Amino acid sequence: MRILFVGAGGIGGYFGGRLVEAGADVTFLVRARRAEQLAGAGLIVESPLGDIRRPVSTITSVEGFEAPDIIVIACKAYSLDGVLDSISGCAGDGCVVLPLLNGIAHLETIEQRLPRATVWGGLAHIGVTLERDGRVRHLNDLHTLMFGPRSGKPQSRREADLAEGLQSSFAAASADAKLRPEIERDMWGKFVFLTALAGSTCLMRASVGAILATPAGEPFILQLFDETIRIATAEGFAPEREQFARYRAELTERGSATTASMLRDIEGGRVTEAEHILGDMDARARKHAIAAPALEIALTHLRAYEHRRSNK
Repeated sequence: MRILFVGAGGIGGYFGGRLVEAGADVTFLVRARRAEQLAGAGLIVESPLGDIRRPVSTITSVEGFEAPDIIVIACKAYSLDGVLDSISGCAGDGCVVLPLLNGIAHLETIEQRLPRATVWGGLAHIGVTLERDGRVRHLNDLHTLMFGPRSGKPQSRREADLAEGLQSSFAAASADAKLRPEIERDMWGKFVFLTALAGSTCLMRASVGAILATPAGEPFILQLFDETIRIATAEGFAPEREQFARYRAELTERGSATTASMLRDIEGGRVTEAEHILGDMDARARKHAIAAPALEIALTHLRAYEHRRSNK
């Protein structure tokens, strides 16, 4: 089974690196600068669960590259159009595309742009960042990846074999990867959680714990969380009780140092996924005529940041 990871940043570098460590046939499609880093020092992952330092196969173009069985897209949403251009030549019949982007809106985009491929759902729960020197730094013990056919079950023998093969490869890599029967519901659960987490920590420019230390901090976070739940429910994806309880606990954990990666993007003066996450959630609220004032405030803050950043 040939696997192409598009991107070797935080998520792609971590999970792709774990598969390489286990002997899987993995190639990374990366930009020229990242290819130079990987050629020089290899893929370096620093993790509480065990470091990785090894050479990896890289390409900067799919031209002449043998068609892979699975393409894992591990990029930011604002880079998706360019990524789809870069892989269109190898995402043909029988190829499974597994995006690990945040949010939901990208699924339709990928299906439209790659009509011959089969698009699965996927998500990653992990705290990870790519350092300027090319090291992938894993920030905690969480490294869960969920994936699966969006129909709930494979539609062909080949798709079933690929699903089982990928699950086996991750099991050999000791990564917490799960083949899920309702992956879109899982994705919506994370979408709800991430909107609340990113909206609150970016608006306040602070961790969950710091926000909760203020008198109005917890009510604001829970209001935003409740708004996103109502929107998801209107879309037909109400969070499961256990999932809801887990995410609520994370958002109300006293002393938590948790922030959204979107806040780290703001602190670095970089473009964010604001429109792909909060903007999409807000559009769905408007479609269903759901009042979401906390969401609107958080989104307006992020839009103002992007306006100021792009006009410097």
